[in-house]
Amino acid sequence: MRKSLLSGMMLILLSANLFASGFQINENGARAMGMANAFTGLANDASAVFFNPAGMTQLKGTNFSAGVSLIAPMTKFTGPNQAKDEYKLKSNVFTPFTLYISHQLTDDIFVGLSVNNPYGLGTEWNSDWAGRYLAVDTEIRTFNFQPTIAYKFNEHFSIGFGFSIAYGDVKIKKNLPLADPFTGAVSPDASSLLEGDGTSFGFNIGFLWKPIDEFSLGVDYRSKNKYTFEGTATTNPPTFTITHPLAGPIPVKLPYGNVEAPLTTPENLVIGLAYKPNKTLTIAADFQYVGWKSYDKLEVTFKDYVVNTSTGSKVSSSYRGFKNSYIARVGSEYLYSNELALRFGLLYDKNPVEDELVEPTLPDADRIGITAGFGYKLTECLSIDVSYFYLHFMEREITNSVNTTVPGKPSLGYFNGTYKPVAHLFAVSFNYTL
Repeated sequence: MRKSLLSGMMLILLSANLFASGFQINENGARAMGMANAFTGLANDASAVFFNPAGMTQLKGTNFSAGVSLIAPMTKFTGPNQAKDEYKLKSNVFTPFTLYISHQLTDDIFVGLSVNNPYGLGTEWNSDWAGRYLAVDTEIRTFNFQPTIAYKFNEHFSIGFGFSIAYGDVKIKKNLPLADPFTGAVSPDASSLLEGDGTSFGFNIGFLWKPIDEFSLGVDYRSKNKYTFEGTATTNPPTFTITHPLAGPIPVKLPYGNVEAPLTTPENLVIGLAYKPNKTLTIAADFQYVGWKSYDKLEVTFKDYVVNTSTGSKVSSSYRGFKNSYIARVGSEYLYSNELALRFGLLYDKNPVEDELVEPTLPDADRIGITAGFGYKLTECLSIDVSYFYLHFMEREITNSVNTTVPGKPSLGYFNGTYKPVAHLFAVSFNYTL
């Protein structure tokens, strides 16, 4: 009984969906965002360092771009199971930033630096909501530093390569139910907190082909990043007393101590096209493959805490089973005047999470996004880009939810309900050319 109590509480602690399509931030520049991020085949400003490093060969001199995005996710949940209670995600705004620098060394060699947040976001629910044993407060942040070099073979073909150093940290807070398995007495919930950080390395490589001035084809590949998060688990209160009918009161330690968790973020392959039918209009399209299959399980190793008292195991693992997904985009830019550019875009984002595995850590669904923005040239060297992005998630009704942390066959109807997410994004970037 004691083993069952410990294992159950431990697996609840570790059931968070750390990553989903919603944690990948593709909004890495206001100009690109105004075109629904269909930028791989265009890549003709400093943000090319990230979107397609081969695009740096289109930029003369030294170019700077710095910006920030404001991301405001909102979610309503009705349920669980047959209940009709409605719960709302707490209001929160996340602010990923971007910094890009490109410099022309010679006629053929270009270098650059990208600093941004390719993964991030989080959710926060009230501590007494129906899903408090799955998620209360979850947040992840990543910081990516990428020095880059590009080479221009000729006027038609270029290649770029970047090496990335990434730092990430994560916070998972949720409640633990406390009930005596012998007497059935229920105590107030415990609060668990798991925090950790880690570093990883990766790379990206890009190609840009311009057979004619009006048309270009771009390809960008970003590798997986393998993290090993190290941190601590704490629980308040730290112990829970159960009453054995023969042995009497027995204090049981709740999850604590140093932890380690490996995690691999997905590889990305983007193919983009850009076409200029005339001097004032540019039309672009991207198709992005996201290899979410790399996130098949969440495994945590405790240094001090025994998860299974009968085997002495300190490792807990839960199934995630993400599927590979994709994003399709189309965008446009219209030069209204020498100073003003107008931008519009549309995208479809296929989520990687099967219905039975959806959780409130970051409830995901297929999405349709509509973007609009503008760029304004303030001086010959200074310009500003501003964009708005409305992200509509398809309403997702879950009727076959399973608890993947229970040994054996998962139980159906674990946390059924209906999710109604939506998000508003704003972005601004300032660009300067020497």
